[in-house]
Amino acid sequence: MKNLVLNIDPIAISIGPINIYWYGIAYMMGMILGLFYATKIVSHQKNSCNLYIKKEDIDEIFLWIVFGIIIGARLGYILFYNFNFYFNNPISIFTLWEGGMSFHGGAAGVIIAIALYSWKKNKPFLELGDVICSVVPIGLFFGRIANFINGELWGKVTTAPWGIIFPKADQNPRHPSQLYEAGLEGLFLFIFLAILILNKGLKRRGLVSGSFLFIYSLSRIIVEFFREPDQHIGYIFPHLTMGIILSIPFFLAGLILVINSFKNDYS
Repeated sequence: MKNLVLNIDPIAISIGPINIYWYGIAYMMGMILGLFYATKIVSHQKNSCNLYIKKEDIDEIFLWIVFGIIIGARLGYILFYNFNFYFNNPISIFTLWEGGMSFHGGAAGVIIAIALYSWKKNKPFLELGDVICSVVPIGLFFGRIANFINGELWGKVTTAPWGIIFPKADQNPRHPSQLYEAGLEGLFLFIFLAILILNKGLKRRGLVSGSFLFIYSLSRIIVEFFREPDQHIGYIFPHLTMGIILSIPFFLAGLILVINSFKNDYS
């Protein structure tokens, strides 16, 4: 059985000199669907879960979140993953369509955006965080699919029959770790949080946010053992990648939020 060779053009549509990349489409789809889903959550859960935030708050905070994701994810990647390259090639900082975004940086950007909005509008920080975290898996799913299409962030060499050859790496079949992440961090996490919300999980402030951080971090740590570390970084410590190290504080924060959420029942 021959292994699949990934050879997908990262450009989805070309109109004259204008190129529309799959990466950009993925981010846009994640944001649009995320906004739609967040407004539906607030509309359906507002009365049953005694929410203080309104649909209008989601509409307003959307742009804050977009900027938080883009700026945070890009700065996170630059600082933690490829500082020397961007220091020597500063113009490349703005070539977002080429990839190079860090989830942990984006998460930090979103947290800051939520904190600023909640402070300015006098809205509950954890309540906003719970609603926003519930939609993040949508963006993660599309983002990892875009990573797969771009043939980046590939996995380690494998003899598994589903191994895929990524020409940008070499001619060896590798784990499609991007799809593993899309399944765990995207699809599975989305379904888990949706079930939590349907069972009035928003009554306990911090439960959804904590569950998101806990499960995402655990999933990321697991997948890192199948994913090839960045060549220019390698392993920070034996068997420990930058992704694992950055996931540990998020894992602990999620655990703390889940435990504390049982003190915050607003039923």
